[in-house]
Amino acid sequence: MELSATAYVILGMVSREPRSGYEIKAAVDNTTRFFWAASYGQIYPELKRLSEAGLVEGIDASRGDRKRSVYAITADGEAELKDWLRQPPETAEMREEGLLKLFFSGVLPHAEAVETLRVMRERRLELIERLRSMEPKKLEKEEDPFPLMVLRAGIEFNQWFADWCERMEAQLLDPALEKGSS
Repeated sequence: MELSATAYVILGMVSREPRSGYEIKAAVDNTTRFFWAASYGQIYPELKRLSEAGLVEGIDASRGDRKRSVYAITADGEAELKDWLRQPPETAEMREEGLLKLFFSGVLPHAEAVETLRVMRERRLELIERLRSMEPKKLEKEEDPFPLMVLRAGIEFNQWFADWCERMEAQLLDPALEKGSS
C-alpha cells in the first residue's frame, strides 16, 4: 500500500500519543502546518485507510452522546513510519502565493509590486513572533530535540525571507529600475 505524505503526518502524530482526528488536526495546526499542512478532508480518510491497513487502531473514546475515536499507532505502523523516516526526502516544495503574484507582477508598475513584497515581509515578521513564542514552551518540556530544531529552522528561514523581501523592495524602488516600469 502506497502511503501519502498526510498518512505519514498522521503516523508521526499518533506515534507521540494516541489522538483523535480533531487532536491530530490541532497538533498539525500548531506544529507542521508551518511547512506541511493537512486538512480534515485529508486526515479522516487517511485515518480510515491507515486503520484498514492495520497501521493505526481506533479506540472508542466517546463522550456522552458524542462518538469519538482516538487512534494509536500499531507495531506495523511504527515500522512503516521508521522505514519512511530512513528514506531520503523526495520533495522540496514551497507554496507562497506572494511569490506567485510577484512572478507575474511584470504587468504592474513597480510601486504596486512593492506592496506585495511589503505584505509578504509583514506576514513573515508576524510568523517569526508566533514561532518565537513557541520556543520557550519547547525548551521547557521537549526531551526530543528535533521539534525544537525544526522550530528554529522556521524562525531562521522566515527571518531570511523577511530580509529578502526588504532587499527586493529596495531594489524595485531604485529610480534606475522605475524608469522601465509602466
